[in-house]
Amino acid sequence: MRSGNHQHQFADAVRKANIETALSALRAGEAIVFPTETFYAVGVDALNQRALQRLFELKGRDPDKPVALIAADLEMVARIVTEIGPPARRLADRFWPGPLTMVLPARHEVAPELTNREGGVGIRVSPHPIALELTRRLGSPLTATSANLAGRPPARTLDDAWASFGDAIAGYIDGGTLNGDLPSTVISFEGAGIRIIRAGAVPEAKLVEALRE
Repeated sequence: MRSGNHQHQFADAVRKANIETALSALRAGEAIVFPTETFYAVGVDALNQRALQRLFELKGRDPDKPVALIAADLEMVARIVTEIGPPARRLADRFWPGPLTMVLPARHEVAPELTNREGGVGIRVSPHPIALELTRRLGSPLTATSANLAGRPPARTLDDAWASFGDAIAGYIDGGTLNGDLPSTVISFEGAGIRIIRAGAVPEAKLVEALRE
Protein backbone atom coordinates (compact mmCIF):
# COMPACT_ATOMS: atom_id res chain seq x y z
CA MET A 1 0.00 0.00 0.00
CA ARG A 2 1.29 3.48 -0.81
CA SER A 3 2.12 5.86 2.03
CA GLY A 4 0.17 9.11 2.38
CA ASN A 5 3.01 11.04 0.72
CA HIS A 6 3.11 8.62 -2.18
CA GLN A 7 -0.67 8.86 -2.55
CA HIS A 8 -0.33 12.64 -2.76
CA GLN A 9 2.44 12.37 -5.38
CA PHE A 10 0.39 9.90 -7.37
CA ALA A 11 -2.70 12.14 -7.32
CA ASP A 12 -0.61 15.11 -8.43
CA ALA A 13 0.98 13.15 -11.27
CA VAL A 14 -2.42 12.08 -12.57
CA ARG A 15 -4.09 15.47 -12.16
CA LYS A 16 -1.31 17.33 -13.97
CA ALA A 17 -0.95 14.90 -16.88
CA ASN A 18 -3.52 16.25 -19.30
CA ILE A 19 -2.85 16.12 -23.03
CA GLU A 20 -1.10 19.51 -23.12
CA THR A 21 1.32 18.77 -20.28
CA ALA A 22 1.94 15.26 -21.62
CA LEU A 23 2.89 16.69 -25.01
CA SER A 24 5.23 19.18 -23.35
CA ALA A 25 6.91 16.34 -21.48
CA LEU A 26 7.27 14.27 -24.64
CA ARG A 27 8.78 17.19 -26.55
CA ALA A 28 11.26 17.66 -23.69
CA GLY A 29 12.41 14.05 -24.04
CA GLU A 30 10.58 12.78 -20.96
CA ALA A 31 8.41 9.69 -20.49
CA ILE A 32 4.70 9.49 -19.79
CA VAL A 33 2.24 6.70 -19.03
CA PHE A 34 -0.83 6.66 -21.25
CA PRO A 35 -3.74 4.30 -22.01
CA THR A 36 -4.00 2.16 -25.14
CA GLU A 37 -6.65 -0.29 -26.34
CA THR A 38 -4.87 -3.09 -24.47
CA PHE A 39 -2.86 -1.93 -21.43
CA TYR A 40 -1.18 1.21 -20.11
CA ALA A 41 2.05 2.01 -21.94
CA VAL A 42 5.19 4.03 -21.35
CA GLY A 43 5.52 6.55 -24.12
CA VAL A 44 8.44 8.62 -25.34
CA ASP A 45 9.01 10.29 -28.68
CA ALA A 46 10.29 7.37 -30.76
CA LEU A 47 12.43 9.70 -32.89
CA ASN A 48 14.26 11.20 -29.87
CA GLN A 49 17.39 9.18 -29.09
CA ARG A 50 17.84 10.69 -25.63
CA ALA A 51 14.24 9.86 -24.76
CA LEU A 52 14.74 6.26 -25.89
CA GLN A 53 17.76 5.91 -23.62
CA ARG A 54 15.65 7.20 -20.75
CA LEU A 55 12.96 4.66 -21.58
CA PHE A 56 15.34 1.69 -21.37
CA GLU A 57 16.68 2.98 -18.06
CA LEU A 58 13.16 3.22 -16.65
CA LYS A 59 12.04 -0.19 -17.86
CA GLY A 60 15.18 -2.12 -16.97
CA ARG A 61 14.72 -3.62 -20.40
CA ASP A 62 17.29 -5.41 -22.53
CA PRO A 63 18.25 -2.90 -25.28
CA ASP A 64 18.49 -5.82 -27.71
CA LYS A 65 14.74 -6.41 -27.30
CA PRO A 66 12.92 -4.05 -29.70
CA VAL A 67 10.19 -1.71 -28.51
CA ALA A 68 6.96 -1.48 -30.50
CA LEU A 69 5.49 1.84 -31.59
CA ILE A 70 2.10 3.49 -31.99
CA ALA A 71 1.43 5.83 -34.91
CA ALA A 72 -1.44 8.19 -35.66
CA ASP A 73 -2.24 6.76 -39.09
CA LEU A 74 -0.88 4.88 -42.08
CA GLU A 75 0.74 8.06 -43.41
CA MET A 76 2.86 8.35 -40.25
CA VAL A 77 3.79 4.68 -40.52
CA ALA A 78 4.95 5.28 -44.10
CA ARG A 79 7.34 7.97 -42.89
CA ILE A 80 9.37 5.52 -40.77
CA VAL A 81 9.27 2.35 -42.90
CA THR A 82 10.66 1.74 -46.36
CA GLU A 83 7.75 -0.32 -47.64
CA ILE A 84 4.16 -1.21 -46.84
CA GLY A 85 3.47 -4.13 -49.13
CA PRO A 86 0.03 -5.21 -50.38
CA PRO A 87 -0.49 -7.81 -47.59
CA ALA A 88 0.35 -5.21 -44.93
CA ARG A 89 -1.96 -2.63 -46.52
CA ARG A 90 -4.78 -5.16 -46.63
CA LEU A 91 -4.38 -5.96 -42.94
CA ALA A 92 -4.06 -2.27 -42.07
CA ASP A 93 -7.32 -1.55 -43.90
CA ARG A 94 -9.03 -4.34 -41.99
CA PHE A 95 -7.55 -4.13 -38.49
CA TRP A 96 -6.22 -0.60 -37.96
CA PRO A 97 -6.88 1.19 -35.75
CA GLY A 98 -6.61 -1.89 -33.58
CA PRO A 99 -4.39 -4.27 -31.58
CA LEU A 100 -2.33 -5.55 -34.51
CA THR A 101 1.40 -4.76 -34.51
CA MET A 102 3.07 -5.31 -37.88
CA VAL A 103 6.83 -5.59 -38.24
CA LEU A 104 7.85 -3.62 -41.33
CA PRO A 105 11.27 -2.65 -42.75
CA ALA A 106 12.49 0.47 -40.94
CA ARG A 107 14.10 3.50 -42.55
CA HIS A 108 17.74 4.06 -41.65
CA GLU A 109 16.95 6.98 -39.34
CA VAL A 110 14.92 4.75 -37.00
CA ALA A 111 16.98 4.02 -33.87
CA PRO A 112 18.47 0.50 -33.68
CA GLU A 113 16.84 0.05 -30.25
CA LEU A 114 13.50 -0.06 -32.05
CA THR A 115 14.42 -2.60 -34.72
CA ASN A 116 14.98 -6.33 -34.80
CA ARG A 117 18.03 -8.07 -36.27
CA GLU A 118 16.50 -7.90 -39.74
CA GLY A 119 15.92 -4.15 -39.48
CA GLY A 120 12.17 -4.37 -38.92
CA VAL A 121 10.18 -2.10 -36.63
CA GLY A 122 6.91 -3.13 -34.95
CA ILE A 123 4.14 -0.57 -35.27
CA ARG A 124 0.37 -0.22 -35.00
CA VAL A 125 -2.35 2.42 -35.05
CA SER A 126 -4.19 2.41 -31.74
CA PRO A 127 -7.95 3.01 -31.60
CA HIS A 128 -7.68 4.58 -28.15
CA PRO A 129 -8.55 8.28 -28.47
CA ILE A 130 -5.83 9.44 -26.09
CA ALA A 131 -3.12 7.44 -27.85
CA LEU A 132 -4.31 8.77 -31.20
CA GLU A 133 -4.41 12.36 -29.98
CA LEU A 134 -0.90 12.17 -28.55
CA THR A 135 0.67 10.73 -31.68
CA ARG A 136 -1.26 13.05 -33.99
CA ARG A 137 -0.29 16.20 -32.14
CA LEU A 138 3.27 15.11 -31.40
CA GLY A 139 3.74 14.43 -35.09
CA SER A 140 5.82 11.30 -34.56
CA PRO A 141 5.27 7.78 -33.24
CA LEU A 142 5.25 6.96 -29.55
CA THR A 143 6.83 3.96 -27.90
CA ALA A 144 4.19 1.61 -26.57
CA THR A 145 6.03 -0.73 -24.24
CA SER A 146 3.80 -1.88 -21.38
CA ALA A 147 3.90 0.28 -18.24
CA ASN A 148 5.58 -2.23 -15.97
CA LEU A 149 9.10 -3.19 -15.04
CA ALA A 150 10.52 -6.14 -16.97
CA GLY A 151 9.04 -9.36 -15.58
CA ARG A 152 5.93 -7.78 -14.01
CA PRO A 153 2.38 -8.16 -15.41
CA PRO A 154 1.08 -5.48 -17.82
CA ALA A 155 -0.54 -2.47 -16.14
CA ARG A 156 -4.35 -2.34 -16.33
CA THR A 157 -4.60 0.67 -14.00
CA LEU A 158 -2.52 3.75 -13.26
CA ASP A 159 -2.00 2.29 -9.80
CA ASP A 160 -0.26 -0.69 -11.42
CA ALA A 161 1.98 1.60 -13.46
CA TRP A 162 2.78 3.82 -10.48
CA ALA A 163 3.85 0.75 -8.51
CA SER A 164 6.56 0.16 -11.12
CA PHE A 165 7.75 3.72 -11.81
CA GLY A 166 6.47 6.19 -9.22
CA ASP A 167 7.54 9.78 -9.81
CA ALA A 168 10.28 8.75 -12.27
CA ILE A 169 7.57 9.22 -14.93
CA ALA A 170 6.77 12.82 -15.91
CA GLY A 171 3.00 12.25 -15.94
CA TYR A 172 0.25 9.67 -15.87
CA ILE A 173 -2.79 10.07 -18.13
CA ASP A 174 -5.87 8.49 -16.61
CA GLY A 175 -7.85 6.19 -18.89
CA GLY A 176 -9.61 4.28 -16.12
CA THR A 177 -9.27 0.54 -15.72
CA LEU A 178 -8.30 -0.98 -19.06
CA ASN A 179 -10.01 -4.20 -20.03
CA GLY A 180 -7.50 -5.64 -22.47
CA ASP A 181 -7.17 -9.35 -21.79
CA LEU A 182 -4.44 -9.81 -24.37
CA PRO A 183 -1.64 -7.66 -25.80
CA SER A 184 -1.57 -6.72 -29.45
CA THR A 185 -0.88 -9.51 -31.91
CA VAL A 186 2.58 -9.11 -33.44
CA ILE A 187 3.25 -10.37 -36.95
CA SER A 188 5.88 -10.22 -39.66
CA PHE A 189 5.50 -10.97 -43.36
CA GLU A 190 6.89 -13.84 -45.38
CA GLY A 191 6.03 -13.27 -49.01
CA ALA A 192 2.26 -13.03 -49.24
CA GLY A 193 1.86 -14.77 -45.88
CA ILE A 194 2.45 -13.92 -42.24
CA ARG A 195 4.37 -15.25 -39.27
CA ILE A 196 2.97 -14.86 -35.77
CA ILE A 197 5.64 -13.42 -33.49
CA ARG A 198 3.31 -12.98 -30.51
CA ALA A 199 -0.24 -14.27 -30.30
CA GLY A 200 -2.63 -11.64 -29.02
CA ALA A 201 -5.93 -9.85 -29.38
CA VAL A 202 -6.34 -10.46 -33.13
CA PRO A 203 -6.55 -14.22 -33.83
CA GLU A 204 -4.36 -15.72 -36.53
CA ALA A 205 -7.43 -17.18 -38.26
CA LYS A 206 -8.87 -13.68 -38.81
CA LEU A 207 -5.60 -12.47 -40.27
CA VAL A 208 -5.38 -15.40 -42.67
CA GLU A 209 -9.00 -14.91 -43.65
CA ALA A 210 -8.41 -11.23 -44.40
CA LEU A 211 -5.44 -12.03 -46.63
CA ARG A 212 -7.49 -14.57 -48.59
CA GLU A 213 -10.38 -12.23 -49.25
